[in-house]
Formats: sequence, C-alpha cells, structure tokens
Amino acid sequence: MAASAKVLTRENHTQNGEWTVVVPRKGKHRRNPQKLVAAKGQQQEQQLWVPTDLEIDLERQSKIMQKVQASTKTIESSSFFITFLDQMQSPEVLNNFHRVLGSELKLQMVIYGIGSIESYETPRLQLSLAVLLKRKFSWIGDIEVFDPVLSATESRVLEALGCSVLAVNEQGRRQAIKPTLFFMPHCEAELYNNLLQANWGVESLNRVALFGNSFETYEQHVSFKYYDKEVSFMNSSVAESVTHMLAARKFTDEFGIKTVSDDYFAAFHDSSWHFFRPAGENELQLN
Repeated sequence: MAASAKVLTRENHTQNGEWTVVVPRKGKHRRNPQKLVAAKGQQQEQQLWVPTDLEIDLERQSKIMQKVQASTKTIESSSFFITFLDQMQSPEVLNNFHRVLGSELKLQMVIYGIGSIESYETPRLQLSLAVLLKRKFSWIGDIEVFDPVLSATESRVLEALGCSVLAVNEQGRRQAIKPTLFFMPHCEAELYNNLLQANWGVESLNRVALFGNSFETYEQHVSFKYYDKEVSFMNSSVAESVTHMLAARKFTDEFGIKTVSDDYFAAFHDSSWHFFRPAGENELQLN
C-alpha cells in the first residue's frame, strides 16, 4: 500500500537546567550507577540482561500498577496530551510518519532508558505517554522496553501493560529493519549516537522516527565549535558521543513539543520528534 493511500487515524477511546554535551537524565533518577551507554569509540557487543532482583513482589506490583494507571489518567485528561496529539496529527508531522511507514501497516515502538517506574513520577509519565500513543493510534504496533535499572517486579508491570521487556542490552544499537519509533526521552547523548550509528544508511534512517532530546539544542551548544574544529573544550570521547547526531542535523526534520504546563516540564522539556531523510550516501560522510 502506498504511503499516500494509507490513512493514519487515532482510535477512539474514552479514556532548567542547562544542558551539557552528554545530557543527564533530567528528573529521572537511577538506583544504581550502571548506564545504558556504549564505551566511547567502541562497538560493544549486546549483552544478556537479567534484573538485579529476581523476586516478583505481588504487593509492590499492585502498587506500581496503581501509580502508572494514575499517571496515565492524569496525562490523558491534560491539555499537554491534547496539544501533543494535535501536533502528531498536523500535516507536517503526519506526512513524516507516512513516509517512515512506507508500505507497512504498523510502526513498532522501542523504549530505551525509561528509568525506574516504581520510584519516580517522571518515568511513569513518560511510559504513560508511550502507552497512550499505542492506544490512540492504530498504526503503532508492539512496544519493547529496556533499561538496566528495571526490577523484576517493574518488568512484570510492563508486561501487564502489554509491553515486552528485552532480555538483551542492545546499547541503543537497534537497526531499523522495519519502520520503528524509538521513544527515548532524556536519554544520554551516547544512546542517540549509537542508534544513529547502527542505522547510518539511507534506507535504515528513513525507517526511523525518534522521540527524544532536541538535536537542534545539542547543535546550538556544541556545533559552533565542533564544525570549526575547535574541539579543545571537549575531550575526544565526548566529541565522539555526538558525531552522528551533529552530522544528521542537515537531513533531519525536527518538531519540538510543547510541555504546556510545569507539571510535564521535568518529563518532556526540550523533547522533539526527529525524522531523517538523507538524499543519498554523500550526505552520510562524517567530516
């Protein structure tokens, strides 16, 4: 089916801080120092992962589910969500989803770096938005989730919400063999760079829709020196962490979202939709 013939519809349901080059997880706390990042300058192999605590606590599971459901209800009735949906259905954004889908009927979703949905509200709000998108849009398919901080109990909650928890730490290096929406609000810069590097080809990049930190904001903070080769203010590992992000800016359609109210600032500030449309391999040359 041609993209122009596909109708992307919404299903009916009732239901400041300054940035550094490697952006910290603003408002998103981690229970241990393990990071979902690759060693800089290296292609790390994917590693099998199991939660640090293997016991399922049914009482905790029930409480987490109640918290997630409350967050979902809060977002669904908010002006933030109405504005978010309106933007997704605007012609300029919707046309990009058409293009990414191509002849496919579903856009699979991969969530990286969600954080602890038991301990903090920001990850719950981010997860709730992802779950609501799947409910509202018939063309969004299955959801896969990974964060190394997830507990076994949190993983069970995610599964109860219809998500699959990955058993492998992909280090963000998922190749988009088919159209994929990567949902990555407030991840570290290395994860975005890993994702782009894994898909650094015309066909693969055109199959990617990315929701995450604004690439434009990264560029404003570092590119004015980076492209002038004045990188002495950054060590080499930090420069490597944004190479593909900055190189992609010239063929990226970016649409910044509006948080509308302070209630959603911590979870979604400086977030954007990103769509990639390199015209040819010549645009993929790294300077």
